[in-house]
Amino acid sequence: MASQSDAGAPDIASGRLAADEYARNFADLHPPMTAHEALVEADRCLFCFDAPCMTACPTSIDIPLFIREISTGNADGAAKTIFQQNILGGMCARVCPTETLCEQVCVRVEGEGKAVRIGELQRFATDHFMSHSGTPFARAPETGKRVAVVGGGPAGLACAHELARHGHAVTIFEARPKLGGLDEYGIAAYKTVDGFAQEEVDFVLSIGGITVETGKALGRDLTLDSLRTDFDAVFLGMGLAGVNALRAEGEDLDGVRDAVDYIADLRQADDLAGLPIGRRVVVIGGGMTAIDMAVQARHLGAEDVTIAYRRGRENMGASTFEQELAQVNGVRILHWVKPGAVIGNGSVREIELERTRLDEAGKVVGTGETIRLPVDMVFKAIGQTLVEEPLSGALTIEGGKIAVDAEGRTSLPDVWAGGDCAAGGEDLTVQAVADGRDAAQSIHRALYA
Repeated sequence: MASQSDAGAPDIASGRLAADEYARNFADLHPPMTAHEALVEADRCLFCFDAPCMTACPTSIDIPLFIREISTGNADGAAKTIFQQNILGGMCARVCPTETLCEQVCVRVEGEGKAVRIGELQRFATDHFMSHSGTPFARAPETGKRVAVVGGGPAGLACAHELARHGHAVTIFEARPKLGGLDEYGIAAYKTVDGFAQEEVDFVLSIGGITVETGKALGRDLTLDSLRTDFDAVFLGMGLAGVNALRAEGEDLDGVRDAVDYIADLRQADDLAGLPIGRRVVVIGGGMTAIDMAVQARHLGAEDVTIAYRRGRENMGASTFEQELAQVNGVRILHWVKPGAVIGNGSVREIELERTRLDEAGKVVGTGETIRLPVDMVFKAIGQTLVEEPLSGALTIEGGKIAVDAEGRTSLPDVWAGGDCAAGGEDLTVQAVADGRDAAQSIHRALYA
């Protein structure tokens, strides 16, 4: 293999593709069902009395009921059933790994080898409702209680909406210019097209009683103490703003970027042709962010994209569907390798990967055997971390996240937390929605205890 040191400057460029190629590459991953397709698919549901799909859904949507409502032509009724449990049901229908949740346990799999397309049916119903109707719920009379929600992502939005339904006044404080969290800034662009994330934010806020203050970050513009003084309760749903380090020599070279930051830039770009991407790209990680970054790098025109993951295929955080999606899009996945060094003179030119194995204790260790790949850009997608400083030691931290009980209560009596910043659960949009909703119900009960 030729050394990158003989290959000149790193090949990073924008506008690698024709305009129509960008449009095609970033079109909707799953085009919406037609009404006829939805009716046909709904008829496949057996409407199980003790439905395993409901148990598998973190928000416990009554899946057989909403599918039955679709089958009788009542799409709006189906949407209301969904929104009753998950006000962000439209986004979850797009981004949930349904193949490892509700659809994995569908009884049709055992008999036919193919689950009912629950996620697509959910999207059909929610899209139908949102296209012509307002809020599905009436706001209760004002209670005079005020709650602060820190973070306008899925957990914060779900919490704010549930509190507003009960008549409480809610203020959302969001560090970024827009609400939506990872739904706005961190999801692959081909999964949520046409500005749907902001459409859903507007839908959530339409219930009323929710004030939004953007550009307000905990620790910079707000303190936990001041929020506790000014509000009757506080919900923390600010996600994980820190990024794990590679802990590899050379990771500070030009061309090494955080995948979450690049995806955010991509999601906010007015012109995808203006985004620079390397011809040869390596993504470090094995989760959904790694897949999203790798596939989008290919869609931007990168010719050689490799995902490097330190364990085996079965250990990857990304679902089998997502892994196959990457491979179908020309992404190579290397298992049992970890970054040893990023090599270059000012800018990244090569990456050295060390082969790994499990030791007797089941821990990943290096074998000493290395391979080198020429590379123009390296993306870190190895997880994010809680920025603890704004919490100033006031809360109990467990495993790098805020410790909470089953209702989302923290170690402070008037503070709750949920979503990615809270310990327990899975780092999924649907789990964050469940956390926010359940914490809001707990807050409501506590305000009248």
